[in-house]
Amino acid sequence: MGYTIAEKILMAHAGRIDIRPGEFIEARVDLALGNDITAPIAIEEFKRSGFKKVFDKNKIVLVPDHFAPAKDLKSANQCKALANFAKEQEIRNYFEIGCMGIEHALLPEMGLVLPGDLVIGADSHTCTYGALGCYSTGVGSTDLARAFMDGKVWLKVPPSIKFIYKGKRNIWVGGKDLILYTIGKIGVDGASYKVMEFSGPVIRALSMDDRFAMSNMAIEAGGRAGIIEPDAITKKYVSKFKRKMKFYASDKDAVYEKIYEWDISDLEPQVACPHLPSNVKSVSKLGDIKLDQVVIGSCTNGRISDLRIAAKILKARKIKPGLKLIVIPATQKIYLEAVKEGLAEIFVKAGGVFSTPTCGPCLGGHMGILTEGETALATTNRNFIGRMGSPKSFVYLSNPAVAAASAIAGRIIHPQEVL
Repeated sequence: MGYTIAEKILMAHAGRIDIRPGEFIEARVDLALGNDITAPIAIEEFKRSGFKKVFDKNKIVLVPDHFAPAKDLKSANQCKALANFAKEQEIRNYFEIGCMGIEHALLPEMGLVLPGDLVIGADSHTCTYGALGCYSTGVGSTDLARAFMDGKVWLKVPPSIKFIYKGKRNIWVGGKDLILYTIGKIGVDGASYKVMEFSGPVIRALSMDDRFAMSNMAIEAGGRAGIIEPDAITKKYVSKFKRKMKFYASDKDAVYEKIYEWDISDLEPQVACPHLPSNVKSVSKLGDIKLDQVVIGSCTNGRISDLRIAAKILKARKIKPGLKLIVIPATQKIYLEAVKEGLAEIFVKAGGVFSTPTCGPCLGGHMGILTEGETALATTNRNFIGRMGSPKSFVYLSNPAVAAASAIAGRIIHPQEVL
């Protein structure tokens, strides 16, 4: 009996010669990640346990990104806790304002996560890195604290579900649409404590940015990880990084709990309606949804290709009067690229604002909080009640093309309506 990619990575990091779903394993981690919300708790637990030094100062990453730049005194203190701990422990990978970014875009960009790695992060969207062919999963702050101590984590081996996508992808349909479609099909608990393994000819033709968007939202279906087998596109992306990496592939006789196979040739851009990422409809079937705010950014769709798509639609156009457009590049590198390419100018001339990297509005933190009765369309990953502010506000999710076109129209539309 063969093994899946996930099982092979977990087996290697647990020092096992066999592994099966449902087993509990103790595994060594290649990287442990914390942010300004979750890491302060882990730091407190680390110190309370009596440890003086972290297991490996080069295998811990701290990124204050959720409420940074600090929106108030409380968030400033959270960020300061990370800064102090990083200095005290000589943690090399500490990224603050000026060199920071949204953690799940920053780590792949810097080569801190690579194929074959086992990565844990005290943030649910740590599953993003599975796009590179590694096993990455979100954990609690106490699990992160334990990893700070000895570089290990207890995990329950999850079963895998395979998703095969076939057909020809239509224009304006990207990774965000594929994952929204998938969540719409299986529900927010359809992959609960499972590995989602994305495959098929459509996936093999996707860019890395689109793959990151898909793996990022595996957690929105309850998935522990969202993995894509490394291929030539993956290898090109990681070729500039020199650290050791291993490319795993699932065996032909690997066992999957379920296998889904879809032809997406007729798939339109997808929109998740309030108040669940699974409440998905094709954009042409939405009706007249008027908007107060559009947000383009986040760890799902704040990469340079996303900004290029949005700028292509917004160039020489104006957003609807009275609407707020907020564009947030995911890292400083992406910010600079957007400035150099003239994308930032396009957004500002269209009537939007162009922000420094931050999670900001995605979690209702800052930089775009909704008040009662307001409706937003965002390229973020969650649209729960109160996610972006008032519990009486409404959040729709889409890809960057739909978001940009809708900012012009003031209502949710297909990009072709403005081109």
